Amino acid sequence: QFQADTGTEVRDAIDALSSITPLHGLVIDLRNNPGGVLQAAVALSDLFIKEGIIVYTEGRLENAAATFRATESVVIDGVPLIVLVNEGSASASEIVAGALQDHQRALVMGTRTFGKGSVQTILQLTSDKAIKLTTALYFTPNGRSIQAEGIIPDLWVDRSTVTKLKSNPFRLQERDLPGHLNAPSNDAAEPGSAQEPAEVVGNDYQLNQALTLLKGLHILAEKP
Repeated sequence: QFQADTGTEVRDAIDALSSITPLHGLVIDLRNNPGGVLQAAVALSDLFIKEGIIVYTEGRLENAAATFRATESVVIDGVPLIVLVNEGSASASEIVAGALQDHQRALVMGTRTFGKGSVQTILQLTSDKAIKLTTALYFTPNGRSIQAEGIIPDLWVDRSTVTKLKSNPFRLQERDLPGHLNAPSNDAAEPGSAQEPAEVVGNDYQLNQALTLLKGLHILAEKP
């Protein structure tokens, strides 16, 4: 979920990763992200967009109109980006996906997003009563309304369950042979509870497809 310091945290993470290895691609996973702080969505988008509108609002009230533009604080430029979204991606997530998509800065992959593109204003009636009104709508840089429509991905990839093939019953390993030697016990080595990166990717079809596409783009970019 988008918090006030999300933009700064992502910037720091990219800087740390870039200091270890060159970046050839980046996946921004916004699946099942319900949104959060508008300014955080603008700050995150601003890391990848050089100039222009990130998002704007239009509404019935005089002060409902607002435009948020990119600054020159681009952290990562030229590196391919893929944004993963699904029906659980809403509000601030849709702002980021829509901005990067309209600026052709990223490919959006997954399924159609939730479609939460409205701005609510709370009007205090009494000391213990208030009413929430929809006073404005969010629009992407190209003028698309997010409300009810959501963001349609460039590459539609459903979330499929990855099933591993059963091992070949006719394929033998050392452990299957009668009288085989056992490995020496290692009491110090205990398996961790966290999943290994390869296991996460192997079980996540959408993420697997995103990484495969980035690898292909990197290979094509290296060819003369």
